[in-house]
Amino acid sequence: MIEYDKFQKALKHLELQYENYKTIGTELPELMQEAVAESVIQRFETCYDCMWKVLKRYLQEELGIPEVPNSPKPIFRMANENNLFASSLEQWLSYADARIDTSHDYSGEKAEDALLLMADFIDDAIGLYQTMSGNTWE
Repeated sequence: MIEYDKFQKALKHLELQYENYKTIGTELPELMQEAVAESVIQRFETCYDCMWKVLKRYLQEELGIPEVPNSPKPIFRMANENNLFASSLEQWLSYADARIDTSHDYSGEKAEDALLLMADFIDDAIGLYQTMSGNTWE
């Protein structure tokens, strides 16, 4: 049986912190604004990692695919072939690129690019969670 709890919790935390990020505006000092943005990126990374690992298990256990790679992009291609995504494969691959970029770029530019994807990522991850778990998002 697939456990969705970690994925759900990580996604909920990302969703809540992203809401904080959108509402802080310029009310906080710049350092605090950066801290909230960095927290969103960290929560994205955690959520993304939980998500693709649960998706791998879903492909194996629920769809019975015997050989599923241990890497996000090939898993996303398999999920797309099995109609698990509401959005395009290209969109999912852009999330994978954003995850890689946030891990290996410390200039801040890639983090800003990832933040631009966050609303779509959250919506798509919620949709995937609902598809895999059969539960509605609260």
